Parts: sequence; structure tokens; C-alpha cells
Amino acid sequence: MAGKQSSQDEQITKYAPLVKRIAYHMMARLPASVEVDDLIQVGLIGLMDAVGRFDGTQGAQFESYATQRIRGAMLDELREADWLPRHVRQKSRQIESAINRLEQRNGKSPSEQEISAELGMPIDQYQSMLGDVKCSQLLYYEDFSDEDSASFLERYLVDGSNDPLAVLEDEGFRDSLIAAIHHLPERERSMMGMYYEQDMNLKEIGAVLGVSESRVCQLHSQAVARLRAQLKIWKD
Repeated sequence: MAGKQSSQDEQITKYAPLVKRIAYHMMARLPASVEVDDLIQVGLIGLMDAVGRFDGTQGAQFESYATQRIRGAMLDELREADWLPRHVRQKSRQIESAINRLEQRNGKSPSEQEISAELGMPIDQYQSMLGDVKCSQLLYYEDFSDEDSASFLERYLVDGSNDPLAVLEDEGFRDSLIAAIHHLPERERSMMGMYYEQDMNLKEIGAVLGVSESRVCQLHSQAVARLRAQLKIWKD
């Protein structure tokens, strides 16, 4: 029994840096009100849960299994804390709508200057707005329901229709998402590849692009807004 406990303690010590890496990676899409230490704390609980539950005879790699449990614990904590204020979503949708109008009008992806002009604000104010919505996601549950109607789960739990996960798994959606990513401006497309495919953090991406971490965050928000505007048909 003591030997098993010792082995588990060693696993927790070995993979504790994984918790920190996941937490800081997730922070790039979260508002400033979220404390990274809180994410790390719940992530460590997820790691301990993973160590206690992992069954190596199933053939799964522990790090992959632990990553799922750690992220799951962090996401559960964020959902319970209601981490995405409504005004943040409103700002995000204002940007998406402006991008959508410009693309419909001009037939091409708009520049930052064009988006800020469409929103009726100076470029520095628009960039500050991008910083505020750094927690933007590709799909929200609210995309599939009216804000004043019954909750998503209450309306769709029975038959699973309009499930965001089903949309993400849809082959047509995946094809549209790939096309939308290719449609991104080159720098934003490169940034998204470094962030999501190469798992680089904001500081590392900033070093490659020659910009600050906050600027990378702005570019991420803008890229997500462009993708959401391109994929509007899947949310309507």
C-alpha cells in the first residue's frame, strides 16, 4: 500500500509541470478576472484524480489521459464560475458582425483598419476591444438558443438536436472550418497554427512574429472572430 502511494506521489510530482503548462495555455483565451493559480489548483486535483483512476492495462498513454482529466477539471471550474460575462460576448459579436458585413460588401477579408472604421472607433480602441474578448470561442452554446428562451440543456437534452458537439463533428462543418482557416490573413493563419498545432504559448509566438504577447492575444481574438463570421451559416 505504501509502495503504491509512493508511486502515485512520484507521478504527481512528475506531471505537475503539465498542469501549469495547460493552465497558462488556457489563460490566453480567458478574461483577466480569472486567476491562473486557481486553474493550477483545480488542475492538480484533476491530475491526482487521473493518477488514482488510470489503468495502464487499457493501453492508454498516461500523459494523454491526464491531460484530458486536467483540462476537464479546469473547464468544470470555469463553467461553475460563469467566467464569460455577457458583455464580453456582446463585444465579440459586434466584431464578428462588422467582419461579416465587410466581407459581404467587399468580397475579401477586411484589415484591422477597415474593421475599426466599420465599428466607428479608432484603431487603438478596437485593439483594446480585441484584448477584452480574448476568451472568444469558435462556438458558444448560446449560438444554438435564444438568450431569453429556455436553457440549451433543457431544450435539447432529449434528442440532441442542434448540439454544438454534433456540429463540430459534422464533416461539412469541418470542411468549412478548414476553408475558413485558409481564408485567414497569412499572419493570423500562422499564429493559429503555432498556437493550436504546435502548442506554442503566447510568448513563444510573439518571439517568432516579433510582437508582444498582448498583440498575439489580439490577433487570436481577431482570427476567431473571422472564423465565426465565416461559419455564421452553421450557427443560424
